[in-house]
Amino acid sequence: MRAIWKGAVSFGLVSVPVKLYAATESHDVSFRQVHVKDGGRIRYQRVCSIDGEEVPYSEIAKGYETEDGEMVVLTDDDFANLPTTSSREIAVEKFVPSDQIDPMLFERSYYLEPENTGAKPYALLRQALLDADRMAVVTVALRQRTTVAVLRVRDDVIVLQTMMWPDEIRTPDFNVETGEVKDSEVKMAQMLVETLAGDFDPSEFEDDYAEAVETLVKSKIEGGEVERTPTSTKSSGEVVDLLAALQRSVAAAKKSRGEDVPEEAEDAEDTDTEEEAPARKSAAKKSTAKKSSSKATKKAPAKKTAAKKSTSKKSTTKKTAARKAS
Repeated sequence: MRAIWKGAVSFGLVSVPVKLYAATESHDVSFRQVHVKDGGRIRYQRVCSIDGEEVPYSEIAKGYETEDGEMVVLTDDDFANLPTTSSREIAVEKFVPSDQIDPMLFERSYYLEPENTGAKPYALLRQALLDADRMAVVTVALRQRTTVAVLRVRDDVIVLQTMMWPDEIRTPDFNVETGEVKDSEVKMAQMLVETLAGDFDPSEFEDDYAEAVETLVKSKIEGGEVERTPTSTKSSGEVVDLLAALQRSVAAAKKSRGEDVPEEAEDAEDTDTEEEAPARKSAAKKSTAKKSSSKATKKAPAKKTAAKKSTSKKSTTKKTAARKAS
């Protein structure tokens, strides 16, 4: 893992130099929007809703839309005057009982690793949190904004969890009408709870959807249901036959010079994989360069060697033209 922040936890006169690591990562399945016909990626343009013109990044600013639909454009100078902080301190405000904080307030989780000089005070803070069964409510500046967070212990590591502000938690605007609940129904529900009671083990649960998508994609690849797009930069996963690639390159070079190419070589050339296509294009470019060089030689002073090459070239060209005409 790579540390995303460095600072120090301070409580009282104690300071613990630490590194901050992201504790979670998303494994959600992501898809691309593509053209059904050829599998090409769908690109979106940054178009102004007023004049309909495409806008470059250099002309894009941040805007705040008011409740009545007015747009207030904010400049870099405006943001420079906002209250920001670059403090590298995680300041402990108070230690509170663990059950007083609603898990709904938790947002993102980070691991705290002590620097070499902070190993002992780190262990001290960790043990204090465990013994008191409390969380430390802290303030910390992340991405130039001060936020509230808590420190708690998980598997001998202190975890920092940022929290949402109270006004960001929505209040449900509906009422739940349950009607009359009978005692017999309550007892039956309690029996069901006892029947399904157990300890939580996250390893018992799997992301069936992601696994099913991977299986589906793999079966389509094995069945040849893959769109090879010209803009693809990822490997197709096929093993490239070096000899076949060289044969195709030779055939492409001969074809660019107007020479006859056996049909089987042309067929092989048409089935280039993504890895071989660039090599074939490169060979074609080199062949074109040689062709231009040959033409320049004809216009050069009439030396004996040049004359022979020019005569030979003309003869070859005539033969090729005659072959094509027939």
